[in-house]
Amino acid sequence: MNPCTSPVHLVYVLHSGRMFGTERMALATLQALCSEDEPGGGGTVLAPPGPVHDAVRRLGLVSVVLNGPLSLVMALARTLAAHPDAAVLATGLTHSLVTAAWQWLLRSRGAHLHVVHGGTDERLSYGRKRLLAALPLTFVAVSAFVRGRLVAHGVPGQRIKVIHNFLHGAPPPPRGPFVADGVRRVILLTRLDRIKRVGLLFDALERVSGLERLQFDVYGTGEQDAALRERAAAHPGVRLHGVQADAAQHLAEADLLLHTCPEEPFGLAILEAFAAGVPVLAPNAGGAGGAEGIVRDGVCGVHFTANSPVSLGRQLQRLSVAPAGQLNALAEGGRRALAERFDPGRQAACYARLLQPVASTAHRVAA
Repeated sequence: MNPCTSPVHLVYVLHSGRMFGTERMALATLQALCSEDEPGGGGTVLAPPGPVHDAVRRLGLVSVVLNGPLSLVMALARTLAAHPDAAVLATGLTHSLVTAAWQWLLRSRGAHLHVVHGGTDERLSYGRKRLLAALPLTFVAVSAFVRGRLVAHGVPGQRIKVIHNFLHGAPPPPRGPFVADGVRRVILLTRLDRIKRVGLLFDALERVSGLERLQFDVYGTGEQDAALRERAAAHPGVRLHGVQADAAQHLAEADLLLHTCPEEPFGLAILEAFAAGVPVLAPNAGGAGGAEGIVRDGVCGVHFTANSPVSLGRQLQRLSVAPAGQLNALAEGGRRALAERFDPGRQAACYARLLQPVASTAHRVAA
């Protein structure tokens, strides 16, 4: 058996049934950890209605649809009764409160991780997590940025383990090496929500000259979809494609991934760009390009000053004439980062260590 797999049943509780970064990462984690060869090894996903359930079933895992707080209580009761020592990975405050109650009632020895992927609301994503600090669980932050936000809101730093996101399964098709200077085709893989700051691209196009020759392909949708489409009408080089399940496959057609969010908890699309051999332009803030972030300036990508359309525009100008050798070096730096800092085996091993059953019920209560 792979030493990173878990012989215990794993239960992942999600607050959304969609297939954004959190849900995709949950499935990747379960794929990396679930063992079909050990007694009890396997996984269950509890989530609201949505496409994640079809994806779960395709992996051969158990899918349970949640339709409200009562269904969460009952689903966890049934699952933990069937697998008393199951390890639970929760993502919401209520998830962990209910999990802790059932584990205590059932005298479970199963591990309890509260995984913080981040989100769009500071209070909901980080601020309320301190309320869980009294429970016998371990906080898992997907980046140093997320850990910092948790500590800032009162979660004890010694209770937090940083385990980076990673890619699992077949990578996106690779882009060939650069043979000509400069980038021409820029891709954005993002939700069109306010926090993602996609409008910064249009601000840059309107304030910095010389960007007309670049083509921008935006994949995703969100609350700002209509407003951004209206702005795109004035910029022929920008195309909004909406949601496409295979959006990452288009990385092979691009010369650059643009990431605009300054508060990104992690940025799974950046790892996909690394895997495809596509350089990345990201803000110098958040989990993407801040301290200990994914993108290291000049090594595996390029930074622009967060929230500055002029800085963004000027970096796009520079990249549009960058030597092919420089662009290939950035692409190679991304591949190295993927193999070293974000190696799936290493991250899965970190999870596996935390998912070991606790020594006893007394230890759980005292933790």
